[in-house]
Amino acid sequence: MAWNPELYDRFKDVRYQPFYDLANLIVRTENMKAIDLGCGTGEQTNILSQKFENADFVGVDSSAEMLEKSKRFENDRLHFRQSTIEQEVALPTRYDLVFSNAALQWVDEHEVLFPQLMALLDTGGQLAIQMPVQKENILNQILAELVAEEPYASYLDNWSRDSPVLSMDDYAQLLFDHGLSNIQIFQKVYPIIAENHDALYNFISGTSLIPYLDRLQGDEKQALVNEFKAQIAKRFTKLPAIYAFKRILIYGRKGELVASG
Repeated sequence: MAWNPELYDRFKDVRYQPFYDLANLIVRTENMKAIDLGCGTGEQTNILSQKFENADFVGVDSSAEMLEKSKRFENDRLHFRQSTIEQEVALPTRYDLVFSNAALQWVDEHEVLFPQLMALLDTGGQLAIQMPVQKENILNQILAELVAEEPYASYLDNWSRDSPVLSMDDYAQLLFDHGLSNIQIFQKVYPIIAENHDALYNFISGTSLIPYLDRLQGDEKQALVNEFKAQIAKRFTKLPAIYAFKRILIYGRKGELVASG
């Protein structure tokens, strides 16, 4: 997919609060070896490396456009490379922290993915994951309904992307079954206050809308954009509008963990 770092960062304040909430779940340990899966521009990975000053971090992302922004953050303890999450979980490298903020919703089959993520953990290693709960978020619901209708279903050859994000019960069971302790899983609303409908459209156009627009050209693409905007206006009739954006935060550790500091 063609990511736009400038459009994504337009909502930096909204996107960063769940990152900080997730980072606060992590327990500081000595000489931590950590990976940030789906690191984007690397700015959040850099914040983590400053928070955990004795840790070595690697940030990976599949987007060359995003990673271009990460170069300014590289140092002796922080490195970046272009790779997919699927490629990373197939490697034999083990980590003391596997971190991913707002990225794993793009990877399918979480029943398979999460055991692979936990297999990356060394003894005492920590798993910290945050994702939007797309099926429960109104803009995602509007988009899913729209692309299932004509003429957009035909424009897309009946293609749509179903969110792989599971329930809190499912993730709790997966973490428990694979030996993680101190399990913390919760859902939280991060409100977005939009002064107009374009703000709501711009928020989702930088993420969930991208794979649909990538499959369309010309008039078909513009028709989908126009109707999506119309449906947003129809759903959010009061301005300013509050968009109750829901996210799930997941934390657990593998075996005994020895904290420092």
